Amino acid sequence: MNRKVTVVGGAGNVGATVARSIAEKGLADVVIIDIAAQKAAGVALDIYETCPIIGSDSRVIGGDSWEAAAGSDVVVITSGKPRKPGMSRDDLVKDNFAIMQSIAPNLVKYTPNAIVVPVANPLDAMCQALYKLTGFPRERVIGMAGVLDSARMSTFVAMELGVSVQNINSFVLGGHGDTMVPLPRLSTVSGIPLTELLSADRIQAIGERTANGGAEITKLVGTSAWYAPGQAAAEMVEAILKDKKKVLPCSVFLQGEYGIDGLFVGVPVKLGASGVEQIIQVKLTAEEDAALKKSAGAVKELVDVIGC
Repeated sequence: MNRKVTVVGGAGNVGATVARSIAEKGLADVVIIDIAAQKAAGVALDIYETCPIIGSDSRVIGGDSWEAAAGSDVVVITSGKPRKPGMSRDDLVKDNFAIMQSIAPNLVKYTPNAIVVPVANPLDAMCQALYKLTGFPRERVIGMAGVLDSARMSTFVAMELGVSVQNINSFVLGGHGDTMVPLPRLSTVSGIPLTELLSADRIQAIGERTANGGAEITKLVGTSAWYAPGQAAAEMVEAILKDKKKVLPCSVFLQGEYGIDGLFVGVPVKLGASGVEQIIQVKLTAEEDAALKKSAGAVKELVDVIGC
């Protein structure tokens, strides 16, 4: 029997990108669930019809029935209102919290043993909502944020230095928003610290562009990004399904790690078949620690708004 991944909100751009990546790699059968049932069925069929071309045995179905999701190994939550120009991720908190409230009972009923990967913004607050609403253990609610943020930083570093993105390992902590914390001291190009390759002002500019990466895309195309977020979620799913023990930056519920308690914040974790298998703690400078605490404070403000 194939593994199964359900993508909730899969008729949208992000969800369809996640579903397509998983199916094309043959990682699992894919169930696309969306309130737009007809579109979900069409997107699923279109993706399924690519599988013979690329040699994938994944099966893909779509609709609005949660019964098809029963027994899923992983559920990716992409449902939520997208950003529009001028909006921050925080502007979406109440609307998208209501959507999480509608999803959580179905997760509990149909996919009680699944690992859940939320993607909707504001990401860290939506993770907290699903964690509280489902009662799932913290190891099985893992937010997609840091993979995307690190990829954006790596892109900008590659553009700046004119090197391959494969040479770059970027390190970003904190909430998925304007207060995220890029760490140039721990970001490298073929093992060389970024601080030895770029001036402080260029590093600061890259950090600022990384933090505003989502807003930059939104301004250009009129809505939230989808290719990079979708691919980032798919990378997390692959690490889980293949039990890779891969270290990736993800939003997870901290219980004292990094001096933060009771909040979802982006940190490096080891992902495997059981979800979060280890939260990796890195020694931070006083300045980095203060920035991380500030980022966590911004997450707490949103969590307080939704009462989670």
